[in-house]
Amino acid sequence: MAYEPTGKPRGFAAMTPEERSEIARKGGKEAQKRGTARKWTPEEAREAGRKGGSVSRKRGPNRVKRAKQSA
Repeated sequence: MAYEPTGKPRGFAAMTPEERSEIARKGGKEAQKRGTARKWTPEEAREAGRKGGSVSRKRGPNRVKRAKQSA
C-alpha cells in the first residue's frame, strides 16, 4: 500500500504547544519518580552542548551539498 498524504497534521504535529508541553511534563515527572531521569551537572551539559554544536556545524554544509548534487 502506498503512502498517501492527507494534508492534515497527525500525532504530535496536530497538538497545540500546550498539549505537547503537558505530555513532556508528565514524562519527565514519571522518569523522576522511577529514578530513570538523567541529571546533568553543569560541566556535562556544557560538554553535551559543545558536542552537539560541533556535529551540527560539521553536517550542515554537507547536507546542502548533497541536496544540490541530487537535484
